[in-house]
Amino acid sequence: MIMEFKTKINELLLDLESKRPSDENVLIGLDGFVDKIVHVVGKRKSAIEFDRIKTISEFGQRIVKASGLSTNFEMVVLQEKLGGNGPILSNAFLNYGLGLTYIGALGYPQIDNVFEHIKEKGVVYSIASPGTTDALEFDDGKLMIGKLDSLNDVNWENIKKIIGIPKLIELINDSSLFGLENWTMLPHMSSIWRGIIEEVVPHIDNTKGKRFMFFDLADPEKRTNDDIIEALQLIQTFNIHFNVILGLNLKEAVEIAEVLGIEGYKCDNLDKINLKGLTQQVSRKLNLYCLLIHPTIEATAVVGESYYHVNGPYTANPILTTGAGDNFNAGFCIGQIFNLSPEQSLILGVATSGYYVRNAKSPSFHDIKEFLKNWCDDNI
Repeated sequence: MIMEFKTKINELLLDLESKRPSDENVLIGLDGFVDKIVHVVGKRKSAIEFDRIKTISEFGQRIVKASGLSTNFEMVVLQEKLGGNGPILSNAFLNYGLGLTYIGALGYPQIDNVFEHIKEKGVVYSIASPGTTDALEFDDGKLMIGKLDSLNDVNWENIKKIIGIPKLIELINDSSLFGLENWTMLPHMSSIWRGIIEEVVPHIDNTKGKRFMFFDLADPEKRTNDDIIEALQLIQTFNIHFNVILGLNLKEAVEIAEVLGIEGYKCDNLDKINLKGLTQQVSRKLNLYCLLIHPTIEATAVVGESYYHVNGPYTANPILTTGAGDNFNAGFCIGQIFNLSPEQSLILGVATSGYYVRNAKSPSFHDIKEFLKNWCDDNI
């Protein structure tokens, strides 16, 4: 690591010493999944031993070979855990020590056991049963296979019936950040956004300045261009009243660029993407407070008209990758809530993700400071 970057980490550590996560509250929603982390068996050796299919390419080739025939895939469940962008993001906030309120699909009328940590540490308003996801993990990525019928109950009418407009206004006013995650998987999310804009936003107290609002579209490839454009327009409307942060992974950013008519970026050429150009061009089109893009090994942001980039603490041997992006988003948003610079927020984001993939859990505030120290010492 170059000395200049070590200096920046040490400056971040010094600034973190004066921060108290417990002084901050966040309001997050609206999805909820029970995730099963799965490996696909390539060759079984015994009742307990097997070689897994290591890459999506190899898995895809086996699927193609089955065309016109049939084949069998054995899935081994390694772990059952809470899932969904909102819950994973929330879990990271809670581990840092922030106060949290969650609205979403965590089980109705009873909250599912996998969300017990959120229920115990935060305040939960559950309005639907969770979806389920089989997360097939490979060395070069993951395939998320979801079952989403229950998420039809995540709608504006249920939010108004179970929570109510006055309570929702109160919860937003009491929060430093308001996050609405996983637009792609929630069929009624755009109508929820419209309801909030029309019935809630006019009553938000901004006398002390705009609070932050965070969005994660969550892989919009399966949605139509018209749907995506409508969602982006609604996010731009929120930006009038909030400091909006839109977080995208690299694939999502390229998809958004294509929808916005920005030429020169294709999903079949991600390894050759001009990341700075992509970030700046999408940012100019959307004109939000912050556009955030987080590939696996680095992260970029545009805040105002300024561009920021940091390299992350990459590991070729992660223990868990599902949720890495959500942990990055949590770290960046916490940096912004703490009034850190955009570059410091990026460093906190990649460090939070780096800790998560190595330890299969989100860091505490103490953990992340220790991780930053070890990273600075080239000892991770």
